[in-house]
Amino acid sequence: MKTVRRMLYRDIVASVSFVAVAFLSLSFFIDFVDELQKAGRPGFTLWAAVLGAVLELPGNLYELLPIAVLIGTIYSMARLAQSSEFTILRTGGLSPMRALRLLTVLGLAFSAVTFALGDYVVPFTERQTVLLKAALSGGRKVGPTGAWLKERRETPEGERSYSVNVAGIDGRGMLVGIRIFEFDADGRHLSRLSAKQGRVGSDDVWVLQDVDRTVWPTGAPGPDRVRHETLESLRWPSTLNAGVVSAAVLPLKTMSTTELRRYSSHLSGQEQAAQRYEIQFWKKALYPLACIVLTALALPFAYLHARAGGISLKVFGGIMLGISFVLLNNVAGHIGLLRGWTPWLVAAMPGMVFLLISLAAFGWLVRYR
Repeated sequence: MKTVRRMLYRDIVASVSFVAVAFLSLSFFIDFVDELQKAGRPGFTLWAAVLGAVLELPGNLYELLPIAVLIGTIYSMARLAQSSEFTILRTGGLSPMRALRLLTVLGLAFSAVTFALGDYVVPFTERQTVLLKAALSGGRKVGPTGAWLKERRETPEGERSYSVNVAGIDGRGMLVGIRIFEFDADGRHLSRLSAKQGRVGSDDVWVLQDVDRTVWPTGAPGPDRVRHETLESLRWPSTLNAGVVSAAVLPLKTMSTTELRRYSSHLSGQEQAAQRYEIQFWKKALYPLACIVLTALALPFAYLHARAGGISLKVFGGIMLGISFVLLNNVAGHIGLLRGWTPWLVAAMPGMVFLLISLAAFGWLVRYR
């Protein structure tokens, strides 16, 4: 059995690696051409385009790896069936359940690689990509209205709530266009801070620069009560740490599973809409398991007779299955967000549908073919 396992794993890993390299080469070319269109702008050079395309590779590999696993495994299984090697293995004692267990173990290994990419490599490279583009373009704006964060905390004067708006980040990763609005327990506006730029320190204290502060001591704005001052710098203590702020101002791709969970919990605690991030958390947590599902989906192709279609036709079928999985995964997320479905169910539904399809096809082929 060790010989069979070694032969299957070596063949499948080689096929998956070949498909992954082909996909990455194509995605690199597309990203490079897209970045090359910006080369004429101030600050953009040829090497910046190459670097931007290279930094996109880990993210592309993370998204394409399950599809590469499906296509590579289908190709390997179809080739073994065409050469009658899989028939010989079945005659030698390779039962359907044992073959399924072998591929499940390999799928677990691919899942571990996908998880490591998504949680450690991709967030780092995506942050570097954002900072590179921000440095070349003079900054990055967070939508037309910026990113909004909320915070509640107890102070010696009573409960206070804060609404924080960040316009974007500059090329050095500094926050720009910061506005902080303070309210009391009754919702009266007490003060406003405006800072040109700032950062969140390791002690969760915001260090603001070029600050304009306006204070209404009684919450009733009026010319006799308003106090206005300008400060070169100001330290503002807050419970909004660097991870929460990064999640608000950076794309979702820059967040790991833990960061998505922490940020969605923060939004729920502040009574903000968190379903989008909860769905992304469950999708990111369950996405690596797609490698196991798609590996199982490829096994029925080994039980198809060679005359039931050539390898190219089976690989084409694998490509169509991979595209349909990605399409269903994306559509389920959008529909679940619009309809308010349970986040974990939205993320798990594509995998469960394809797992049922693979097990049904596998059982039918083993029984009747």
